[in-house]
Amino acid sequence: MKHHRPTLADIAGYSEIIDVRSPAEFAEDHIPGARNFPVLDDAQRAQVGTLYKQVSPFEAKKIGAALVSENIARHLRQSFLDRPKSWKPLIYCWRGGERSGAMTTIFRSIGWNAGQLDGGYKTYRGHVVERLAELPKQFSFRIISGPTGSAKTRVLQAIGRQGGQVLDLENLACHKGSVLGVLPGQPQPAQKWFETLLLQEFSRFDPTRPVFVEAESRKIGRLHVPDTLIECMRLGQCLSIDASLASRVDFLLQDYDYFLKSPELLIQKLDALQGLQSRETLGRWHALASAAEWPELVRELLEQHYDPLYRRSQERHFTPTQHLGHFASDDLSAAGIERLANALLHHRPAQIA
Repeated sequence: MKHHRPTLADIAGYSEIIDVRSPAEFAEDHIPGARNFPVLDDAQRAQVGTLYKQVSPFEAKKIGAALVSENIARHLRQSFLDRPKSWKPLIYCWRGGERSGAMTTIFRSIGWNAGQLDGGYKTYRGHVVERLAELPKQFSFRIISGPTGSAKTRVLQAIGRQGGQVLDLENLACHKGSVLGVLPGQPQPAQKWFETLLLQEFSRFDPTRPVFVEAESRKIGRLHVPDTLIECMRLGQCLSIDASLASRVDFLLQDYDYFLKSPELLIQKLDALQGLQSRETLGRWHALASAAEWPELVRELLEQHYDPLYRRSQERHFTPTQHLGHFASDDLSAAGIERLANALLHHRPAQIA
């Protein structure tokens, strides 16, 4: 009996989504909510692939079938024996072929109404790319700008707590966006998973309300912001935070406190500025870090590196006619950030004490 091949539109009708690709494939990206039950692990997939290319497809399929059968049997014993007869899993591999077909066939023979996703992950990935090329065009953006240390991400998050609709790109990217923006112990996601997370965010947004987002370049760490999103952000209306230098230094000393505990890590990251700063300047910054002269180091980094970069970036990407207002503040404490967020959310430019 020929079974209907479910599509992405049918996902909601299934009890569970099962991704049978290898762990490495799953880690790079997967359908949100899917669980990984690989029918070939990473080493086995490489082994079968090598046999296919270097020996013959027939030999590869024999070994592959044996491995797939063993792994499906193990998953059945360890993970699925408690599922009721009414359980309805949706199964997919890379493009809806042999790996998902094997598990689907076995599950159906047991009596479960298993579905094999038409086109597999490849179709899902095409859906993500297609939607991210169109969906941002449906929204108006409020761009939170301001030089480094203006607590833009914290203000954005506070806007979200106060009821605004926010897109926190740095949180999704696990990176603070600058050369010193890497988060210790928190690796960035793969590019494809970052885009899956972006699509999830847009899917929950209301197009009739503005989306608040921090001003970003095309890259956040090693990740690329999709072109359509960047283009739509460039057309957004700016809300500029004008925080005093002293408040920015104080904020950065708290926000990057992990560097204060590891001067060696900071010195290593500062070396990425070679070619942008003179050897003498970098030497002085190394000395300040080694001596734990943190306020002086942060102040010099802002005045000599980050602020000039910010001014050039603003001149390239945003025009004065796009500004909704400037929001001055000399307080970037937790309470000051909440006040700033309220002012930006309601477009009330003023001195925020």
